[in-house]
Amino acid sequence: MNSVEKSVSNVLANSLATDYQSVRQHTLALCRHLQPEDFVLQPVEEVSPAKWHLAHTTWFFETFLLLKEVSGYKAYHPQYSYLFNSYYESVGERTLRNQRGAMSRPTTEEVMAYRQYVDEEMVSWLSSNELSKESTELVQLGLQHEQQHQELLLTDIKYSLSLNPLHPQVLEIGEQEAAKGSPDFAHIPEGIYEIGFTGEGFCFDNELGRHKVYVQETAIRKQLVSNAEYQEFIKAGGYQKFQYWHAEAWQWIAEKGIQAPLYWAQKEGNWFHYTLQGLQALKPEAPVTHISFYEASAYAEWAGMRLPTEFEWEAAQHLFDWGQRWEWTNSAYLPYPGFLKAEGAVGEYNGKFMINQMVLRGASIATSQGHSRPSYRNFFHAPARWQFTGIRLAKK
Repeated sequence: MNSVEKSVSNVLANSLATDYQSVRQHTLALCRHLQPEDFVLQPVEEVSPAKWHLAHTTWFFETFLLLKEVSGYKAYHPQYSYLFNSYYESVGERTLRNQRGAMSRPTTEEVMAYRQYVDEEMVSWLSSNELSKESTELVQLGLQHEQQHQELLLTDIKYSLSLNPLHPQVLEIGEQEAAKGSPDFAHIPEGIYEIGFTGEGFCFDNELGRHKVYVQETAIRKQLVSNAEYQEFIKAGGYQKFQYWHAEAWQWIAEKGIQAPLYWAQKEGNWFHYTLQGLQALKPEAPVTHISFYEASAYAEWAGMRLPTEFEWEAAQHLFDWGQRWEWTNSAYLPYPGFLKAEGAVGEYNGKFMINQMVLRGASIATSQGHSRPSYRNFFHAPARWQFTGIRLAKK
């Protein structure tokens, strides 16, 4: 390595060490108002305990970097891989997802000690200035992975605390801020558009394979659907009229007794909803949130509109102010042309989930700073509601 290459390597390593510490500290900052008992809650399978998120993100760095890259590194605990592996088949057996909250040990204090141990080892290694291109990319993936879990940590703890009649207050993230932009529609000319990640910086593998798509002329609303607008759908009997719903969605609301968005409650004729700041009166001007794809699609049908495809969304995103809610699209989560899964465990990150899920675009108020971009493809099953999801309409 010549002097110029070594200088560039030093700068990159120091930058990664700084980024690493910043991301890891932010995760802990999100937990600063949680009580010890809050860290172990898991009321349903989809919601993981805060303690598990703290440990799993640590396990990721230990498993994919320290154990492979640092000579003589000793795993903090031989059973932690079983406890904190999420879905990586190639790494080995693991705790069933619905049993993560059943593990009282290790304690939250012990998980914090685990984080400190791994952090010290990671910072020491990152400061050695001997990172290969592959190692650098894995560190960046690990940081993006932790940022994903920062948002999941918030949405999971919100769901868990929402079941408590004391309506705990733990964090203010702007859930009640008014919808941005005007209710006007942005015009999208007919044409060929390039879709997918381009430029410098990080992206996930599901964003790669930049390609051309044909988009018909359409228009997409600049403003997200508000609470007040969604209330009109409820008042009009939207949840009781089958013609607005997909067949399985109609069955879903009947089986689950769904009559309003998640966290909404009506008291003496007034609507309230649970937020991370406790139970609050519903603000009409805020974007509706915690909406399933089923509900988003039904609302759009009732309004005489539709949901945009992910390709229309990406082609038009520069014309509206996005980032308050993850926005459901009418696109199934499928690979782009030329998509290739990486070898080993990293290849399990996205590709194996490309079935029976819908794409969401944008970001939400719970998304960590620096973790959003126009080509980002989020994805969830159609009934999912516990994320900060919302509705943007397109004209038919």
